[in-house]
Amino acid sequence: MRPILIDDLLAAAEAALALAPEARAETLVRWLDEAHAADLYRKRLGRVHPRWGLGSLGARARCEPRCRPLRPDGARLAALGLVLASVTLWRRRVFSRTPASPI
Repeated sequence: MRPILIDDLLAAAEAALALAPEARAETLVRWLDEAHAADLYRKRLGRVHPRWGLGSLGARARCEPRCRPLRPDGARLAALGLVLASVTLWRRRVFSRTPASPI
């Protein structure tokens, strides 16, 4: 997957707010998997994935309806926290599958 930037986190949090609260964590992990797959698609075929975008979390999240905040509130901050936790868990899962390279 492409590097995760602050705009990616914010876009994912805004899109997560449009989901039912009980579906958010599972959906965020799916979006991370799809963003990773889209990046591999882009690298292999030299074009943007037709459904999931460029291979960034933000591009994947922008494929979904979003709640655009006027200012941060408790729900938006909680959604951002959930995005950060999901990214952390996803990275542990993905990087634990690849052997460590000697430095």
